[in-house]
Amino acid sequence: MLRILVVLPFYGGSLPVGRYCLEAMREIGCLVDSFEAPAFYPAFTALQDLRVGSSRLEILRESFLQTISQCILAKVDSFAPDLVLCLAQAPMSRAALKSLRRDGIPTVMWFVEDFRLFTYWRAFAPYYDIFAVIQKEPFLSELAGIGVNNALYLPLAALPSLHRPLELTPAEEKEFGAELSFMGAGYPNRRKAFLRFANQGLKIWGTEWEDEPLLVPFVQRRGSRISPEDCVRIYNATIVNLNLHSSIRADVLVSGGDFVNPRTFELAACEAFQLVDRRALMPELFREDELVLFDTLDELEEKFRYYKKRHEERKAFATRARSRVLADHTYAARMRTLLDFARERIPAFGRRKPVNWPADMPDSMLHAVTRLMEDLNMSADADFDDVVTAVRAKSGRLSDVEAALLFLDEWKKLYVS
Repeated sequence: MLRILVVLPFYGGSLPVGRYCLEAMREIGCLVDSFEAPAFYPAFTALQDLRVGSSRLEILRESFLQTISQCILAKVDSFAPDLVLCLAQAPMSRAALKSLRRDGIPTVMWFVEDFRLFTYWRAFAPYYDIFAVIQKEPFLSELAGIGVNNALYLPLAALPSLHRPLELTPAEEKEFGAELSFMGAGYPNRRKAFLRFANQGLKIWGTEWEDEPLLVPFVQRRGSRISPEDCVRIYNATIVNLNLHSSIRADVLVSGGDFVNPRTFELAACEAFQLVDRRALMPELFREDELVLFDTLDELEEKFRYYKKRHEERKAFATRARSRVLADHTYAARMRTLLDFARERIPAFGRRKPVNWPADMPDSMLHAVTRLMEDLNMSADADFDDVVTAVRAKSGRLSDVEAALLFLDEWKKLYVS
């Protein structure tokens, strides 16, 4: 049974993706733990309040990040993972990556960001055993040029247990419902583009909209962050969900870029109708009859006016899109692809560990443990230490068999060499 440690970032758009990876790894039968970097973020931001010079502040930040990396290595020592999966902007230093490589523990980065905009990948990519990305060329060639031979194209996805159709209460319909809505950050192209829709039943959800005063009246909850659960309510309550990919250029409102954002998959999984700008990698992921695409703002406005009045056509598109995501674009499918790639590229990865169950366990105990493993969604090749680790990770009252396993584990530590 594979043990996977997921190293989460402090904050940002890759944080929920990391949590979705955790759930997906559990779903496919891995034993999973996480390094909760967000718990350390308040201390990191507190450094800013020291009011020291910029050079001293930079030294303090670097020292703090090195300490966090040591915490990650301590977590690795405790959990003994078969693989460490880091999400974009995870606080993992190059020294820590080198240490893990020396110890033979494979590391993976899933870089779920635009390589043109976030360029720090150049300094870190060569230190990961696998570097998974959401873009193809020229990114893959540039990675090869700096010695990254195990690069993997791995597009984003949805988590069906969260991203799903909902029956909303009247209060939820009132709060989240709209003819047209957008959920996301206020990038320059969006601020300018959405001015056209200000008087067409628009609601805007998300952060970084304060720089466009004409849109502020349409921004909900004063521009606060929206939880993944409320995002799902927004998607379900909205007649037409607007999905315009981000761009830092206000002069190019519809960028025609390559990667497909997570919102595309999440909206589709919710069986929510969306208008989404055309992307270069979209044809590999969805058919033309599963999403309604636009190339210009004029086309977007025309299609909004058309589809907002046509419930059955919206429903047909949304149903087909959801079927596509459930078949091909779940985080469980992405994690299977990642692990298969690791087995192919990393020697000895994924070899079954020897089963170390006590030889004198009675049959009744073995049967009870088997049922417990099924309840924990653990594969049949899990060993004694795997099951004990899973039980210790649970919360709530222990069952009789769980208590017996923990007692046996302590007994082994004391009396078995």
